[in-house]
Amino acid sequence: MRTRLVSLLLIALLLLPARGMGAELDLNAPAASPEPSAEPLPELSGEPLLESPPMTLNCASALLLEPESGQVIFELNADAPRPVASVTKVMTILLTLEAIDAGRITLDDVVTTSPDAAGMGGSQVLLDVGERQSVSLLLKSMIVGSANDAAVALAETLYGSEELCAAQMNARAEALGMTSTHFVNCTGLPAEGQHTSARDVAIMSMAMFSHPLYFQYSRIWLDEVDHGDGRTTQLTNTNKLIRLYTGCDGGKTGSTDEAGYCISATAERGGMRLIAVVLGAPSGAERFEAAKEMFDYGFANYRLYPVAQRGTPIRGRLPVVGGESDSLALELDGDLTLLILKGSEQDIRLSPNLPESVEAPIEPGERIGSVNVVVEGKNVAAIPIVASEAIGAKGLFPGLCRFWQNWIFQF
Repeated sequence: MRTRLVSLLLIALLLLPARGMGAELDLNAPAASPEPSAEPLPELSGEPLLESPPMTLNCASALLLEPESGQVIFELNADAPRPVASVTKVMTILLTLEAIDAGRITLDDVVTTSPDAAGMGGSQVLLDVGERQSVSLLLKSMIVGSANDAAVALAETLYGSEELCAAQMNARAEALGMTSTHFVNCTGLPAEGQHTSARDVAIMSMAMFSHPLYFQYSRIWLDEVDHGDGRTTQLTNTNKLIRLYTGCDGGKTGSTDEAGYCISATAERGGMRLIAVVLGAPSGAERFEAAKEMFDYGFANYRLYPVAQRGTPIRGRLPVVGGESDSLALELDGDLTLLILKGSEQDIRLSPNLPESVEAPIEPGERIGSVNVVVEGKNVAAIPIVASEAIGAKGLFPGLCRFWQNWIFQF
């Protein structure tokens, strides 16, 4: 019975359409041997897809990943702690976006520039002490122009001081699983003890890019700030890939003598988004070229493959022992999209793991089994299979209850 029930799940899942999977899955053919349950696909961890780097990049560290699956495609010294200059502002931007989402601040709130914010060096939007600007303008100035004064003004608004903001940046880094990072300030200006890694930059960038509001600013190429006293400051996007690379719509650059030239950029083509991190390049041009080379490789060689969609019903029913019904409807309880080499769909193997029968009572959503996803002999994920209906236990007491209810409803 089990052999007839479970292995058409393997066939049916492999034949699922790429999007909007609404068809039932069939469970009526000879079975494959069940595999042990696999750990869920991590957000960002594990070995890159290729053991040998396909590229030679002129930089200290690099990483290329696909954020929907969390799969790393390529990495170079990805865990080495390094200063990253203004790429540090990715975390400052992320905290600002999260504060807006939480309703702690709004884009229209007005911020008064403090002496500390106005006195910042490096990239600036040239705020004066006491100048009042909206959160929206300061956020735009930080994203587009990498403005240190705007970053500090927002840090003070959010947490009272830059020092307290740095403490919150470290707490958020820990919550995100960034293991090679310590922040001292919110700008990325040189500071003893401040460092992160290409992998950690990718993690916080992935969180930042998940906010649609971010892209309302990151796509801006040229703009200006009106200081309200007759002065204006031109904003030019520091991420030249916005204009130089088709599909690039966001990113954060940074450069100091200590950090070299750095960037965390994102681009989308054909419905697939990639994130490229380059740290410690010897020049701005080589920083952009390294990111472009990683993007080109990723888009040319990989695609997203939707494996499963939560709620997909399974055709056929699993036998139930001792139940009011003798069989149970099942469905998938997870979504899974894999990043694969183009043309390698046949290398994905699905191994159903279901019992021969289940005992009543059964509640909707109760886990019954799983289907394990195997790529090149390795389990990469387990998709739960759950009951899609309730099955009560058959017995004297349930029968008496039904009799009593029916008798009452007659009067």
